[in-house]
Amino acid sequence: MREKTTQEIQQEKRLNDNMNRIKHKLIVISGKGGVGKTTVAVNLAYGLAINGHKVGILDVDIHGPNIAKMLGVEDAKLVGSSSGGIDPIEVLHNLKAVSIAFMIDSPDKPIIWRGPLKMITIKQFLSDVNWGELDYLIIDSPPGTGDEPLSVCQLIPDIGGAVIVTTPQDVAILDSRKTVLFAQTLKMKVIGIIENMSGFVCPYCKKKIDLFKSGGGEKSAKELRVPFLGRIPIEPGIVASGDSGKPFINFMKDMETARIMKKITNKIVDFLTGTRHSGQIKNGKF
Repeated sequence: MREKTTQEIQQEKRLNDNMNRIKHKLIVISGKGGVGKTTVAVNLAYGLAINGHKVGILDVDIHGPNIAKMLGVEDAKLVGSSSGGIDPIEVLHNLKAVSIAFMIDSPDKPIIWRGPLKMITIKQFLSDVNWGELDYLIIDSPPGTGDEPLSVCQLIPDIGGAVIVTTPQDVAILDSRKTVLFAQTLKMKVIGIIENMSGFVCPYCKKKIDLFKSGGGEKSAKELRVPFLGRIPIEPGIVASGDSGKPFINFMKDMETARIMKKITNKIVDFLTGTRHSGQIKNGKF
């Protein structure tokens, strides 16, 4: 095994110093794409921020970064700080964001990278960004159990845990189970499973229709003995909020989805901080 260079040692020190200034780090992952993982990550980060916490959100989905658009800051660009390092994008006074989308000329430009280059970039985001003192760092990962989530888990050994997002269909549930086992293999706590797109709420009669079944995520959580965080239904306003850069947890507070997301946020806070104001975890259940 080769010895580390002075530059590598210095970067690792910066990374450790950065992470030590952040109280709670968590990663949002999914077994497959299209389950609404980034929507959950963005609304979780925004919800924590509007509740007064100091929050950072890091997009490590190198090939399909979406948090910039969903937070309404897609035209922003990362710049170097006069004191050194990289300044994150300020979404709110207490919400900072970093994404590869802030570094490319056009949103249409593809990132054609292999694993090692992605690892280098993620390491730089963790070590060289001026995150400052944070209560929470939310890391939005691409689907699957490949380079990006693996890099995050290896670079942040004290990560607080993983939030796993799935939809009710059997194929999504199958992949989510793999994601739970991925986290457990890496000795990372599973904060819980969220079943997204769990029923469609009619905007006219408010009746709920199970378009993609319902209950599969909760069943998997029970079988794997991990917490089930809740079901998020489909509401038409969710699409509009994501496209307009206005997270529904704040800009559409009257939606059932927003109320459910707030409860899920409280459960995640409870898990990470050990508090019990929104439910105690026992035998994989709240």
